[in-house]
Amino acid sequence: MTTLGRPLRIALFAEAVTLAHVARPIALARAIAPAGHQLLLACDARYAAFAADGPWQHEDIRSIPSAQFNEALARGTPVYDFDTLESYVAEDLRLIQAFKPDLVVGDFRLSLSVSARLAGVPYMAITNAYWTPQYEGGYKLPVIPLSRALPLPLAAALFHTFRPLAFIPHCQPMNRLRSHHKLASLGYNLRRVYTDSDHLLIPDLAPLYPLAGPGNTHSYIGPLMWSPAIQLPDWWAESISEELGSVYVTLGSSGNVSLLPLILEALKDLPARVLASTAGAAAPSKTPENSRLASYLPGDAATQRSRLIICNGGSLSTQQALAAGIPILAVASNMDQFLNMAPIEAAGAGITLRTDRLSVAAVRQAAATLLRSEAATLAARKLKLLFEAPNGVGAAFDEAAARLLASRSERPSADQEAP
Repeated sequence: MTTLGRPLRIALFAEAVTLAHVARPIALARAIAPAGHQLLLACDARYAAFAADGPWQHEDIRSIPSAQFNEALARGTPVYDFDTLESYVAEDLRLIQAFKPDLVVGDFRLSLSVSARLAGVPYMAITNAYWTPQYEGGYKLPVIPLSRALPLPLAAALFHTFRPLAFIPHCQPMNRLRSHHKLASLGYNLRRVYTDSDHLLIPDLAPLYPLAGPGNTHSYIGPLMWSPAIQLPDWWAESISEELGSVYVTLGSSGNVSLLPLILEALKDLPARVLASTAGAAAPSKTPENSRLASYLPGDAATQRSRLIICNGGSLSTQQALAAGIPILAVASNMDQFLNMAPIEAAGAGITLRTDRLSVAAVRQAAATLLRSEAATLAARKLKLLFEAPNGVGAAFDEAAARLLASRSERPSADQEAP
């Protein structure tokens, strides 16, 4: 029997704007299923191949296209408008009312801030530590028109000066949605808007991303590791005889796959084998002799057989790299990636390159530096030790859920009250 005392009915919602937001609920569902919970996993149909196969009931829900999400980030414009969020609420409520869960869990499904409260169901959000209001690491300048047009020091100064005003349009659709449903405004703190819930589930390494303030608002459950169950390419069995071993390249669903030819060109003269995933995109027409490409690769296996990963800097790929004890070269563009990489760089286990300042020479130099750096490898191996937690994700989740449900039985959530 778990710390909850009984199995629960749990509805998990994945906002499929990136694969990571789908992968984490899948990983969590697999971790908690052995406790006997009855699970529903809701996800956009475009990731049904990954989300439909598991010990849960699967339902389709709509998420905006990944291209729309990535374009909004690149332009620095709001990801969602009121109408989209309102349609999400209706879809959320349809599933919640049909499944009747004891608990709702969401990954970047912002509408659950409203729909779960309207349904009167406790709501836990999966979110990285650096997106919580308690994080003290500040914000980072993403790749936006401002950073492309101006020298970086000037762009960064302007961004940090006007950031509070710039974030207002990003917060307004959610505040309008809450007002429409007679819930209190969340203000103009983007981190609060992105993470509002009854309890936060943090899939990070606590020593690497520490949070200030009281701990009753969140629980570190450990990295939610996931790799697709796919057939390995024919070349996978080739031996790695190059001097520097292999380099795993994956730009992921939120990376700029058009940069893959540049990266392969940068690596072509290194004495290393390149294992590259196109994330479903078409392969470049010409590839260097030392490169091997596939639409998708299992990230866990690819990192285990490599000495370096080149990725977009997102948490899913970087956690796979650190679990394997290898350094990370991030080719980053959005704020999430810069926030995720900052502590890794500070620990000496990686380097971040900006996509608005990227060149073949910069990638070649950074990759060669990390491949030949004993210090970077040692730093990555030290961080690998943090993955050896005494308790698993399932136990951490059950403890967090038990605490939340106990607190809810004692007093109602203020978020359920009209302003």
